[in-house]
Amino acid sequence: MKQIRISAKNLGEVSLTQFCPRCFWIKLHLANRLPFQIFPGIFSSIDSYNKNLVHSWFDKYKCEPTWLSVLGNFKDYVNPPHYSKFNIINHEYNILLTGSPDGVFIKTDNSYVIVDYKTAKYTGTQDNLFPMYVTQLNVYALIGKQFGFNPISGLALIYMEPITDKDSASNDENQNEDGFSMNFSANIHKVVLNTDIISPLLYKTRELYELDKPPEGLSECKDCINLDGLLTLMK
Repeated sequence: MKQIRISAKNLGEVSLTQFCPRCFWIKLHLANRLPFQIFPGIFSSIDSYNKNLVHSWFDKYKCEPTWLSVLGNFKDYVNPPHYSKFNIINHEYNILLTGSPDGVFIKTDNSYVIVDYKTAKYTGTQDNLFPMYVTQLNVYALIGKQFGFNPISGLALIYMEPITDKDSASNDENQNEDGFSMNFSANIHKVVLNTDIISPLLYKTRELYELDKPPEGLSECKDCINLDGLLTLMK
């Protein structure tokens, strides 16, 4: 079998209620080199700032920021490995799983907690993308064990929600000579550690990849509708 390379987050798409097999097949065969795909760089900048802020706090005070304490008492952090090194091969389906967690923290009992930051409004379990994030974190846990992140005692999503209400906007403290400041509120959602959910998703990934042509898509998939419109236009 030809090896498939897939990120933890992309594997998580298979677990979504609105999963589209056709779109997933296309992504697998194009190795995510899709046209018209633009990810705003500002989100990467915010994530990077978030990580640096938390790590700086640990460096100064040797403990977690107050808002992180709901996950336990921590004594240190680990710089997450780069995605080019943080990977594992599933030999049963010959799939290379990759990724890079946003945060890895060491508790006072020497166990590890892996987190992922999301710059978004917090909607709890109502978020349609939540199953994808659950998979993403569990893949990080699976890979993390081979990096010595053992035992892993917790996984969590941390929604960093921008505070944009009128009172905050009118607060003089948020104004400065160079522009303005925006505060963020941390909303932490714990995720169940269960790496057993990964194997069925890998099986489905291999099954779809081996198809000679794309399968039927989800009937209401907007990407499929747009793709069909583009193909019609090109005829």
